[in-house]
Amino acid sequence: MTIHAMSESHACSICEWRYEPPLDIYNWPSWTNMKKDGIEFGDPVLRASQYAVVLDEQHSLVGYAQYFPMGHVTRLGLGLHPDRMGHGLGSRFVQLIAREAVRRSPGNEIDLEVASWNKRAVRAYERAGFHIEDTYLRPSPAGEVECHCMVFDASRLSCGND
Repeated sequence: MTIHAMSESHACSICEWRYEPPLDIYNWPSWTNMKKDGIEFGDPVLRASQYAVVLDEQHSLVGYAQYFPMGHVTRLGLGLHPDRMGHGLGSRFVQLIAREAVRRSPGNEIDLEVASWNKRAVRAYERAGFHIEDTYLRPSPAGEVECHCMVFDASRLSCGND
């Protein structure tokens, strides 16, 4: 798997992904609305500066990442293609994205937020080198959600651990 710039075609495809409940909270609005409203990767400047895609060896879309700058922290947002879930790609996918975050912003702390009920994602993030740093309630369209803030242990990179 490799990381590439997110094209408009990639962005349009990602908006068509549909996750089953309870993961359907991660479904994006239609590409037409994202582009019209200029939200997230619907904004070409934001797409170019913060978003990337992960492609497999056949150049098929595996997932995407957002590298959101927050001072000395890079907050990751990510999504694995719904058809790729449950096939053992999660930790490799996440570690690839985390390594890219370290490359883009050396010295920054790398973190992400995950709903605490999403046990499969939490396990994949832990296998990729993240640990739970904090747990808190966060507002969402469906009400408050308990989230973990997980921080990447970049020292694993220098030890050659995957």
